[in-house]
Amino acid sequence: MNKDQVKGRVEQVKGSVKEAAGKVVGNKDLQAEGKIDKSVGKVQAGVGDLKEKVKHAIDKV
Repeated sequence: MNKDQVKGRVEQVKGSVKEAAGKVVGNKDLQAEGKIDKSVGKVQAGVGDLKEKVKHAIDKV
């Protein structure tokens, strides 16, 4: 697991927490911020996943 994968997954968790907190307190801005954080985390984790795949492909050559 690389740095981007870890940071991305942490960002997804933070986003989920913000989104849930926003729902509980009725704060739509916090909910939206949480959704954005989750999306950013998914992208970053995806970049990390891609880096790992490339690294493994290069190692096989």
